[in-house]
Amino acid sequence: MIFIVVKFAVKPEHAEEWPRHVEAFTTATRQEPGNLWFEWSRSLEDPDTYVLVEAFQDDAAEAHVTSDHFRAGLETMRPLLRRTPDIISTTIPGAQGWSTMGEITID
Repeated sequence: MIFIVVKFAVKPEHAEEWPRHVEAFTTATRQEPGNLWFEWSRSLEDPDTYVLVEAFQDDAAEAHVTSDHFRAGLETMRPLLRRTPDIISTTIPGAQGWSTMGEITID
């Protein structure tokens, strides 16, 4: 599984509308074959920062980054950002998705 976390520092004047601006990109990515999840969150420490957590099957990442909606999404985001996004991208061998947390169990 390819696991990716990206932090987007959004210009303050665009922060409230960020989800609307990335909606088409989000919808298209979630429909890609091999996409496991694609979830946005907003930082509690900096409300102008959005965090994207995404995962793909090992063979699906290239199709994602070469897709038309990926290129269009980047162009939509570019003028709304304060700086280049920070990213962590790694492959987790053998992983197929989320596991349950062992340190806390809810019945």
